[in-house]
Parts: sequence; C-alpha cells; structure tokens
Amino acid sequence: MKLAREGAAFGREDRGETVVIRVKAAGQPVAPTVTLYPADAEWTCDCGGKVDPCAHAVAAAISLSQPAVSAAPGQPPASGQPPASGQPPASGQPPASGQPPASGQPAAGQPAASGQPARLRYRLRRKGLVLSLERMIVHPSGAEEPLRISLASLTGRAARGPAGAERPGPKLPELYPTHEDLAVDRLVGTKQHGYFPSDRQPELFAALAGVADVELDGAPVRISSEAIGPRAMVRDHDDGVALIVERDPRIDEVIASGVVRCGGTLHLLRETDLTGPKLERLPLRRVFSRGDLGKLVTQVLPELKKRVPVTVQSHRLPRAGGASRPRILLELSQKDHTLSVVPSLVYGDPPEARIENGRLVHLSGPVPVRDEAAERVLLVRLRDELHLIPGRRVDFDGAEAIRFASRLEAWDTRAFSDARGEIFGRAELSPRFVINDRTFDVEFALSSGQQEEGDGGDGAGAPPKRADAAAVIRAWQDGLPLVPLLGGGWAPLPAAWLEKYGARVADLLAARRDDKEVPPAALPGLAALCDEIEHPRPSGFDKLMPLLDGFASLPEAPLPADLTATLRPYQRRGVDWLSFLRDAGLGAVLADDMGLGKTLQTLCAVRGRTLVVCPRSVVHNWADEIRRFRPGLRFAIYHGARRALDPAADITLTTYAVLRNDVELLAAQAWDVVVLDEAQAIKNPDSQAARAAFALRAELRVALSGTPVENRLDELWSLLHFTNRGLLGGRSAFQDRYGRPIADGVQGAAAELRQKIRPFVLRRMKREVAPELPPRSEMVLYCELEEAERELYEAVRAATRKDVVAKLAEGASVMAALEALLRLRQAACHPALIPGSSAGAADLPPASRATPSSKVMRLLEALEECVADGHKALVFSQWTSLLDLVEPHLTEAGIPFNRLDGGTRDRGGVVAAFQSAGGPPVMLISLKAGGTGLNLTAADHVFLLDPWWNPAVEDQAADRAHRIGQHRPVMVHRLVAKDTVEEGILALQERKRAIAGAALGEADRAVSLTREDLLALLQ
Repeated sequence: MKLAREGAAFGREDRGETVVIRVKAAGQPVAPTVTLYPADAEWTCDCGGKVDPCAHAVAAAISLSQPAVSAAPGQPPASGQPPASGQPPASGQPPASGQPPASGQPAAGQPAASGQPARLRYRLRRKGLVLSLERMIVHPSGAEEPLRISLASLTGRAARGPAGAERPGPKLPELYPTHEDLAVDRLVGTKQHGYFPSDRQPELFAALAGVADVELDGAPVRISSEAIGPRAMVRDHDDGVALIVERDPRIDEVIASGVVRCGGTLHLLRETDLTGPKLERLPLRRVFSRGDLGKLVTQVLPELKKRVPVTVQSHRLPRAGGASRPRILLELSQKDHTLSVVPSLVYGDPPEARIENGRLVHLSGPVPVRDEAAERVLLVRLRDELHLIPGRRVDFDGAEAIRFASRLEAWDTRAFSDARGEIFGRAELSPRFVINDRTFDVEFALSSGQQEEGDGGDGAGAPPKRADAAAVIRAWQDGLPLVPLLGGGWAPLPAAWLEKYGARVADLLAARRDDKEVPPAALPGLAALCDEIEHPRPSGFDKLMPLLDGFASLPEAPLPADLTATLRPYQRRGVDWLSFLRDAGLGAVLADDMGLGKTLQTLCAVRGRTLVVCPRSVVHNWADEIRRFRPGLRFAIYHGARRALDPAADITLTTYAVLRNDVELLAAQAWDVVVLDEAQAIKNPDSQAARAAFALRAELRVALSGTPVENRLDELWSLLHFTNRGLLGGRSAFQDRYGRPIADGVQGAAAELRQKIRPFVLRRMKREVAPELPPRSEMVLYCELEEAERELYEAVRAATRKDVVAKLAEGASVMAALEALLRLRQAACHPALIPGSSAGAADLPPASRATPSSKVMRLLEALEECVADGHKALVFSQWTSLLDLVEPHLTEAGIPFNRLDGGTRDRGGVVAAFQSAGGPPVMLISLKAGGTGLNLTAADHVFLLDPWWNPAVEDQAADRAHRIGQHRPVMVHRLVAKDTVEEGILALQERKRAIAGAALGEADRAVSLTREDLLALLQ
C-alpha cells in the first residue's frame, strides 16, 4: 500500500492478456518487474523474494486497479499509466521512437517531470556487415543523452546524490535498469558507447530479447533469442537423389555477419559453418547415386537432422531401421592342416548390409542404421582377440590353427559359416600307454569307426588317424580344446583322461631321452603310473627305494682312504646320500645351511675327473680344503690369462666367469663329476652362466647352495635342470604346474613339489644338525636421522617417488624403481653417498670426514662397546664407499681394523690376521666380496649397515661368524634408520623368507619381489 501511494509503480505495458508493470524498490538499483494475468488472477515477480505475493506484486495490482488519470500540462500520466487509447501523448510524454524532443522540452540532464524515472533505449546501427550499439537515457521529458558509463556506476551515483550542499551540480537521472539492461551492461563491459560484442552475440541477443525499446538505423525493431538456420530438402535426381540445403524463407535480409531480419525482428544465424556468416554458401547441393543411398539414409541424414530441419520429397530412399546391431561374420575353410578365415563386418542375419572401407554397402532388405560406436568395439575385439581385419584372408597352420579355434569359442555362433561343424566336429581321441620296461610313450588315435569319408580310407580298412603326443600335451597345457591330426584336420582332446593322467604324462615325456627311455630321476614317476594302471614297474626302480623312504635305508658309503677329517653324523649321512646318487647316475642339490660343511661332504663323494665351478673369492678356499681334507687328490686351478687344462688333475677348480668364456672347451670334456659351488649363480636360467652350466657333461652333477631359492621358484627349477634334467619338465610347464599355483596359495601345490624333489634335494638347518653351535641372536639398532639428513632424505624421496610410481603404474620396467630404491637406501645411510650432495670420503678434508651420519655414529657407539668388552666384530656394507666413510671414525676412536673387499689382493692374509688372537677387533667387509666362502669365527658380533630386501644375502654374511668352529653366541645387528625405506625392507624380508619355505620347508605360498613390493617401498 505504501509503494502504491508513493507512485512506485511505473512503466505499465499492456501486452494483450498480460500487463507488465515495474515497481521501484527502496535501496535496489533494479526495479522488479511484475507480470499480471488479469483474466486468471495470477502474477509473477522477478524480485526473488520468498513471500508470495510480494509487496511489488500487490503494489502493481493496486496500480492496475487505478483508472488512468490525465496529467496536468507538461506532466506524465499518473502512476505511470499510458495515455488514453487514441489520444496523442500529453505534454511531457516521450515523442515517438527515434524523434527528437519537442521544442521547449527540458534538455538532457534537467530534472525529470513528476518524479518518473528515466529509461533506456538501444540503438543498433549498421556499418557494412558490422553492428554498433548505442545506449541512450530517455528522460520522462523525452530528452535523450548517451549512456557513457556503466549502469552500476550511474545508479550508484544517483542514489548518493550530489557530493555535499556546497558543491551543487546537475541532478542525475533517476534510472531503474531491468535485469536485461544489466545483462547487456555486463556484456559491453568497459566499452560503453558504440560497442557491439560480436563474440558474445548469443548472450547479447538473449538479453535484448527482453528489452522493449530497440531501434535499428532509427526504426523500431524487436530482438528474438531464437536463432534462424537453413533447411534441407531431398528430391529425386536422375537415378539417385539430390540433397539441397537452402536458406529459411522467413529471412528478408542479412543485417550483419551472422544476423538476419525476419520482418520487424532480428535473429541470429545458426549453422554458419555450413551456410557462411552471410549465407553466401547457400544453396548447397549434393547428389547421391543409388549405391550411396545407404550412406545417405544411415549416416548423412541422421547427422543433418540434428542440425537443420529436413524434408524428404523422394520415394527412392530405402527404408531405414533394419538390424541396428553390427556383428562379425567369419567365413571358414580348410585344406589339410591349414585353416583359412575371412572376417566381415555386417548387419542382419542373413546380412542386410556390409561395411567396406568405412562405407555401408546395402545388400538387401531395409537399410540398417549404423552404430559406429558398436562397430568400433567389434573391430577392436576382432583385432585384439582374433588378430584379424575385416576383408583380409588369414591362414592358420598347425598349432596356430588350434589356438585360433580356441579363441573362436568366445564368439557368437552366428559369426561362423556352416563349415565350422565340418572342420571341428570330430570325435575325441583314444589314448593308449606304450610302456616297455624303462621306455615310455603314449599314442592318441581315432578309431576306424570314428573316421569319416575323406579321412584317408573307406572307414573300415583305413589306418586310424593319429595325433602327436607332444602336440596333445601342449594343447592341453595351453588350455586349447583341439589338436591337429597327423593326416589333416583337428580332433577334440580327451579332456577327462588328460585331467587324470596329463600332468604325469607331461613330466615323463619331458624327461625321457631321444630313445624314449626314462632317466633314473624320472623312474619314481613312471613307477607310480605303472602302479595305477596295473602295469609292471620299470627295472632298476627298486634300487632307488632308499631315496623314497626318507633316506632311512641308505647304504653306508666307504669313505676315501686319504680323508683326514672326522665327519659329524649329519655329514656322514650327506656323504652316503651323495654317493648313492652318484652310483645311481642321478644328480644332487646339497642345500645345507651355510657353515655345515658342504665342501667337505662333496670332497668325500667325488670320484674320477672332477670340475668345480665357484666364485673367484672361494677358489683358494677350495684349494685349502682339498689340501686339508683330501691330500691324496691332485688339483689344478684353471684361471688367468695363460690358463690351460691339466688332464692329470683329479679336481679342476675354475670360476663362473671362465666357464662363460670357455664353455665350448669345458663342455667338450668328459667329466665324471661337475660341482657348482654357490650354485645360486645360475638361478636365472636365461643367464650366460646357467646356459654354460647346462652344456657341461658329467655322470654326477652336484649343486651346492645354502640359498637354493632366494626370490622365485624359477631358481629351483634352474638348479634341478642342471642336476636332473627333465625332473621338473619344461620351464613354462613348471610355472603352470607349480610356480603360479604356489604363488597363488593353491592347496597342495607346494607339498606336491616338495614330494617330487625330495629324493634329490638335501637341506639341513644348523639348529637341526648342529645343536652344539651357540645360539644366534638378531636385533635391530634404530637410529634417528638428524635434521639435515632428514631434509636430504625427503628431497630424494620427493624427487623420485612421483615420477617412478607413475612409470610403474603405467607398466614401465622395475629398473627405475630399483634405482630410486637405491638412492633412498643411500640417503638413509650417509648423505655423502648421494651423487652431487657431497664429495666422496677420499676427497673430503679431515674435518668433513669427521662429521658422520647418524647411522655411522650409532655403529661407532656399538663398536666401542664391543671392543671394550673383548669382542670382535664384522661390519658389512653393500657399498665400499660407505666403508670408506666409516674408516676415519674408527681411526679417530683408536679402534684397530682391517678390510676385505673386491680390491683386496691377499684375502687369505687378511682373514688370517683377523682370526689370530692378536688381530684387529674389527673387519670391514663388502657384502659382495665377503658374503660367501669365508670362515670368520673369531668374530661373535655382526653389523649389517644397510639392510637388503633379500634376507638370504644377509644370512650369508651373518654365517661367516655363525658356523662350525664358533663357540660363543653370535649377535647380528641390523642398523635401520627410522621412518625410512629401510623399515619397509625389514617387513619385506619376512615375506621373502616364505619363498624357500614353499619348496624346501613347510610353507604353502611363495612370494617374489613384485612391482607392488616396489611401489609399497616407494610410498
């Protein structure tokens, strides 16, 4: 009521069934717009208030109920009412649109009459094909002035009034812009006068569509937010059809680039990329022949209809809407063992259309609507699963045809031509064992009654078609359903029979020699099969029974006459076992724990010409052991630039490096015994060392290793492939049968492997066979990084983790992660180990060398305590540079020490000096040079400076002190920096210990260093 009394309602517009009234609102620059629907007694208001009706709607309704009152001369109508119908504007009303104010009217900037607000007029002018926009303030008196500042500034200044009474000035117009006015103002921005933002045409036209007073070149015009576009027509043309795109007939003229006039209304043009901004490209015309009508119906028109209206005036177009899902059609044919296939991408069953080179070729019936997304999915699947391309014939032969046939099983049966049943519809093969004492074979054949015409005979007297046994086993292991027949064609596998016997048959076929005779190592498997099928056992099997009953009945072997040692009971049992295998023509993996005398047991069992391959660091240890325990044997060392074989030597000692270089010479020799010491050197069967070892010939092959399995079960396969070839089958078959099942925790897989290798692998732990050994204790010495060390560590971690983790997640090689892991481990040990962070120890001045890492300080404290209590200690590190950094602190602390690494010449002298009673109490040892072949029982403390993820490496180092001859308890200290990757390594070590246990102990799951392990360590 207050608003109505104050005359706040103004600007009334009658629009037929609606009346639009604006209402001034105190403190608001925008006067809300109220739309009234008198006939329906409804209303709307754009004030956004939460009360309905709002005060503005009520004030507008009250003003609507007031009769129009003529204003006094020179005054506008009351309450913003328009003049009576048919009457000329009263004095003071605005002149007709575009007319200048009448003579005597107030000039721009003069006070408005009767308090009525000013309004805005929008003038569009053409300048060629460019529009300009001017906004004019129209006063109630009819006077106009350009708007040269933003509406926000104008309305704000008007609300504030003149800046003080002492500074009189012209009264600013009272102006209440609409939301559309403000939208235009925002689009114009700082360019207030004459600027038409062509890059914002859609938004500008949407705003101007709600404005009542717009002129184009001085004439009133309306603005529409509806965009006008072209239209399309399909008409018959010759023997095809023509597609014509033309302008909308409502368009009278092109006003500017992308703007047209339809009557008294301006519209934007749409699809200007098709028509051109001035419609200069229209009309467009394209003719489609009958062969292209399928493309027109399924591709062109559906896409065009999304953009413009299309009218079809032709009766030649085929009906669309056929099969809407594509499929792959495979045409199969066969000749002998060759399977030919031609794929096609089609629609319908039978095909209604075919896709050739991206074009749809209509075959019959309605034209299908193409689903190109589904086509792409099918093409990718065809490429990835069958390795085929539509329209290209591919021939598969033999095993490749089987693999292809197995991949076909996943495809829809509608994809195949009728030839599939003829090619792959044969009966199963019938298997038969052929066992003659120690020879073994198995035959797979179709019975004569199962053969069809054309199979090589009349079906009655023709010889049965056969399949190669090795091909059957390979197909079964690969999960393939078919096997090629020797006379052509394919036959399904006898699945039930293979499920029962396949694994044992595969082992026996892999182990047998070229003459089909089964070697001694495989006789237990052949005997078990014979028992199951009630066939006589092979000859010679009974002699192996002591190997199968837990070695309880092993005969006692005579000891060498020149033996100078007294064997312990477990060593005596080891000699008996090695001698039994030697006499049976079998190989052995002696995997006793480190320090239990594997060398001595082997020297007691060797007979004849023997080759011993070992790391260079233990060659002289073997020489000392021979002199000490078998002085009657003549030995020679085959090493050095002028090396030559001594044919008179009983034992030839050489290294793995020489074996790799001289494999042809050494493999040509007829050895009675070949011994690989520290046989984990051939744990990678693909390495040069392993391949060279596999090439050696000998009656007895012995592999010595305290850690026969460090990371993967492949390592065990490599050792047994050397000692008893064929026992575990091929490498891939071993992975399928044991490696992956054990890694996945399949019940019984580890037990089955242990049972199979048990006769040929002997492993005893110190705690089991040497109770007289003093206890070995392990402890972790934690150290906190100093602030500077922590900053360096975090910098290295931040610099490497993000990049390496991203590469690993994308499937990159683990070498990048191992490099990052190396840098983090070095940063946790000593800042000077990081390249670029500091000079090496040798280049540092004494003052700098005296500033250690936290870990070195912790080591120094522990060593001082050990030495003070009369103990001796071994200090191991992977990096000789870290040992370089430790030396100055030992010297400064007055702790005597000696050192053994790869550069040590007189290894024996260094060891003897340390072992002597008056020798230095500390020995610094590099892990690589001192991890094997050393007896350092004078020490009873072992310090591991940098833990490694493989615990077997650390165990080897610790066992330099904890071995036969040690009489004091041994303490193993692992120095670990807190909150670093080293803590993660400790957790990983526990998982790694499960690997050897899966094959040699009681564990049922093997764990190897995986990509996930490395990702976890780098987090």
